[in-house]
Amino acid sequence: DVFHASTTHLRANDRVTVDDLMHLLLIASDNAAARALARISPYGSDGFVRRMNEKALELGLQNTSYADPSGLLTENVSSAYDMARLITFASSDDRIGSIMRTPEYTIHTQKRAITFHSTNHLLGRENVDVRAGKTGFISKAGYCLATLLRLPQGQGGQQVAVVVLGARSNAGRFMETQNLFDWLSTKAATLFGSKPQQQQVPQQ
Repeated sequence: DVFHASTTHLRANDRVTVDDLMHLLLIASDNAAARALARISPYGSDGFVRRMNEKALELGLQNTSYADPSGLLTENVSSAYDMARLITFASSDDRIGSIMRTPEYTIHTQKRAITFHSTNHLLGRENVDVRAGKTGFISKAGYCLATLLRLPQGQGGQQVAVVVLGARSNAGRFMETQNLFDWLSTKAATLFGSKPQQQQVPQQ
């Protein structure tokens, strides 16, 4: 699983738990962890991808198609709207949401400790409440980021999904997300009125 993985903290013959793999995948965006989780699933790697596409259809992600579990192949396609729906759905699982909000984590193999940091650089900022987030990058798609953010209580406290696709740099995707969040914060009363807290999925 570690061979030809563009991003991984793992080495050949490392022994880790499924929980470790989940943290590596969702915090460090570890491609080898994604491959390993698919391979050890009851469906095997190919069956896992098939299940991914079945789930996409179930969630109504009409512009999404998966070709591999790590997302590295250019045949993987989606849209900003679909990614907004997906990050909102994923965060509804408390375990997944909690992992995606973790800025740093340490796992232990049979030989060493591995400490890794979140690829989501919005975590820890005082002016933005991150409820979930996932980065992605391949050269064809550019720097991408799907986040679920909570607006300030003074602006209604709604959760909004913000998706940036095709940013030109790693820093750029976070800057664009921050700018969109700041704009939404100032326009919340107009966009959402006085509705009670609920998840909103804006289009981009």
